[in-house]
Amino acid sequence: MTPEEMAALHRLCFSDAPPPWSAESFAAALERGAFALAAPGGFALGRVVLDEAELLTLAVAPDRRHQGIGRALLTRFEAEAAARGAVAAFLEVAETNAPARALYAAAGWTPAGRRPGYHGRTAALILRRDLGRLRDPGRRTSS
Repeated sequence: MTPEEMAALHRLCFSDAPPPWSAESFAAALERGAFALAAPGGFALGRVVLDEAELLTLAVAPDRRHQGIGRALLTRFEAEAAARGAVAAFLEVAETNAPARALYAAAGWTPAGRRPGYHGRTAALILRRDLGRLRDPGRRTSS
């Protein structure tokens, strides 16, 4: 999926908070080492820094929701982040985004904090997910 395609889908999914990303924003994130995972009707964008991952955004077209696409992308993000060495993952979700919060809770993401004034409007919840069980058991990590 190209940055232009990601931006177009993002506009369909996020009209105000958080504001939709531009094609230039997606291209810049990818150039800085973010990774994209695509599925028909959706995508996820994440990054790994040292041993922590961040789900930057996840978007599923409104007419493709409730078909398991978001859950599949989230599972793929977790696996890819673990494969890249992450032992924990984080994301921010608007407190008012009940469908996304339900998806993340069902996948085992737990609250780790709260960010007031998320994009100048509502608060965001910071969620965390342990990825240790997804890592290669033969791989050694430093303590």
